[in-house]
Amino acid sequence: MNRKETFSVAEFAEFSRTTRDTLLYYDKIGLLSPELRGENRYRFYSSGQLSVVNLIRTFQALGMTLADIVLLKEKRTPEIINKHLEQQIDLIDEKIDDWVRARKLLMTLQKIINSTFNIDENEITIQFVPAEAIVMGDLNDYSRGRNDYNALLSFYRSCSEKYPDLDLNYPVWGLFSKERIIQKDWVWPDRYYFYNPEGLDKRPAALYAIGYKRGGYGQTAELYERILDYIEISGFEICGPAYEEYPLNEVCVASDNNYLMRVMITVREISSAS
Repeated sequence: MNRKETFSVAEFAEFSRTTRDTLLYYDKIGLLSPELRGENRYRFYSSGQLSVVNLIRTFQALGMTLADIVLLKEKRTPEIINKHLEQQIDLIDEKIDDWVRARKLLMTLQKIINSTFNIDENEITIQFVPAEAIVMGDLNDYSRGRNDYNALLSFYRSCSEKYPDLDLNYPVWGLFSKERIIQKDWVWPDRYYFYNPEGLDKRPAALYAIGYKRGGYGQTAELYERILDYIEISGFEICGPAYEEYPLNEVCVASDNNYLMRVMITVREISSAS
């Protein structure tokens, strides 16, 4: 095949696997201009400029902007390019870390939602539930007029200090002590927690009395009463904390009065000897 030394805009676009509009834009921003202009003002590119398109395409694939490429094109050296490659590697590593964190959040949210499928929302059950990794907060402080919002803010601050690289967009729920449940005091939780595969704490493997109810945040009193009645008539007793969760919340339910709440109270069977 005879090799042409110059190409029209249409030919150069075809051979460089780009488009006429892209080439016009490159010319406009000073990234790649036609090497020749004919008397009829037609633009012509040289065969040597194909390598410039390859350069642009390579830099774009590495995540560089056209503005960066304009600056680099005329003063590139192996040392300068190597420095920029290192910077791009660092940016990609950051993006990988972000995507890994995002995937963990997605998987956790999906697991939470899936846990509500095929349940009877009106039924109280006693089930053995395996342990689950969680991030557990410190004991909430409600002194000096502090309320649950103050406690929640303290929880987030504490998590940021203990887990500086942790995504804090996981749904947060409340733990109530055994004593609080027996006293029927289930308004503000003793601690906050959320499920997270990187959590250093555990929601322990245990028997739980589990019940569900539709409603908004904090509308759990009737559900607790139902579960306590069921525990009593079923020959069980409370032996640990209660975990109050909202597996179907604002993430997947439009109405804040139709969230699905779940209460899990740690129980054990009352022995015949007692």
